[in-house]
Amino acid sequence: MDSNLPKLRTVNKSVPPYPLNKFPKDFPYKIGEQLIYILATRGEVDIEGKEWESIFGKSIGADWTPSVVGLDDIRMGNTAWGAKSILNKKPSTVTNIRLISGRNDLINSYNYNVQPGLFPEEHGEKVLNIYNARVSAIREKFQHLRTIILIRSKSLSECVIYEVDAIRYDPELFYWKWNGKNLYGYYKADNVQKFTWQSGGQQFTIFESVPKERLVLNLRKPEVVSKDFVLDKVGFSNDWITVTKLI
Repeated sequence: MDSNLPKLRTVNKSVPPYPLNKFPKDFPYKIGEQLIYILATRGEVDIEGKEWESIFGKSIGADWTPSVVGLDDIRMGNTAWGAKSILNKKPSTVTNIRLISGRNDLINSYNYNVQPGLFPEEHGEKVLNIYNARVSAIREKFQHLRTIILIRSKSLSECVIYEVDAIRYDPELFYWKWNGKNLYGYYKADNVQKFTWQSGGQQFTIFESVPKERLVLNLRKPEVVSKDFVLDKVGFSNDWITVTKLI
């Protein structure tokens, strides 16, 4: 073989945009500027899931397409993210969180007769199967599936950001107990609670530990820009408004 021939480049199509929780260097500043813009134009207002999805998507240059499932609303190449936003008085001190992961409706999915207090293992396995099926369906399209989490103070002065892989859970690792109309799932290995499922609203919650490797942002509160200042800067006048009289 001719050693002078150029070598073929091998491309690993499974490589994500960046390693898990190793955000680009400018990422915290892009997040911070969007949050400070919100504070400057709207004052101390809270932000929730959909707005956090949009902020994160813009910060990494990804597409934001809200969906019903909510596990893959943010997309870039071979990677998709779901986003969760959690309110806490002091985000940097939080060690455990609860992530609401949608409705796992046993009636719609299985035509199953939900019976609170009875057959906990059977109920629990079906609850997990619904979640696992959603993750599997998305992983058929995206090789990497993550959840980007924001823990925020109400004033947005302190925020914690990190991401985790969205995984399927092996039902064999858990056991289930009823507590009234709520079904709790525990690890068999250490009896630590991992899930809650509410039989009334079918809401499924996953308990997660906050990793030590996380991004902590502390933001200086800006002065709120007045409405008149903004309108003057954009050159607003009344002829921007068309009034149609409705009879």
